[in-house]
Parts: sequence; structure tokens; C-alpha cells
Amino acid sequence: MFKQLRVLFSLILLATLSVQAATPEVKVFKTSTCGCCGKWVEHLRANGFTVTVTDVPSTAEYRVKYGVPEKLASCHTGVVNGYALEGHVPAREIKKLLESNSKAKGLAVPGMPAGSPGMEMGRADAYEVLLFDADGKTTVYGKYEAK
Repeated sequence: MFKQLRVLFSLILLATLSVQAATPEVKVFKTSTCGCCGKWVEHLRANGFTVTVTDVPSTAEYRVKYGVPEKLASCHTGVVNGYALEGHVPAREIKKLLESNSKAKGLAVPGMPAGSPGMEMGRADAYEVLLFDADGKTTVYGKYEAK
């Protein structure tokens, strides 16, 4: 009986650890009045991320803290496993970055393009997800077409 309980407990513990390992925590800094930021957080949670949200008066200091170039600014800043996330970055691109172990500083979707996660409004504009390094150099990491 005790052996069976130990095995069961071990399996539950392993399953819990596997789920925790698969869902890294994203810390999000946003203003309290931004509704689209909340919708982006919902998008991340729906895609398996654990998200902690901190409402701040301005996200500018967090962009500086996490090395996001001002030219990539958007309405919220996040950080996951040491990578900065600026704006409405799709969960798919975040997962791809985490799997890559890239030396990049982070990902950004500058501005607030319609159709990006959290900005669903009946239309979708074309937009790019940009990978940026510590020097602020960007490369296109993902492209999304207009719909």
C-alpha cells in the first residue's frame, strides 16, 4: 500500500514539475488603463505561460532596464527567462525563442498592429516580429500577413 502511494506521489510530482518546466513565467509590466495589454496576457496564458502582471505608471523604465531599444516601443514590456518582450509578441514566437537558446536580447512587435495577439479587432494588418540584440540591431523573426 505504501509503495503504491509513493509511486503515485512520485508520478504526480513528476507531472507537476514537467508542467512547470514547460510553462516559464512571463513578467509583464503595463499601465492599469491598457485593455489590449490584458488581452495579450490572456493570449499568453491560453498558450501555456504563467504570467505575473505588474501595473506601473509608465513602461519606459522597464524598456530601459531590459534593453529594449526605444524605436521598438509598444504599450507593455515583458521578460521571460532573461529575454525582453516588447509589445504584442505572439506566444508561438516566444516559444520558438525559448527553444533556440539565442544570444538575442529579445523580441518586439513595435506599435500596436491590428490582428496581433491582444489587438484583435475584426481585421489583421501585416506585421513583423523583430529579434533584437544588445546593440539594438534587429532582424525579422516572424512575419504575419494581413487578413
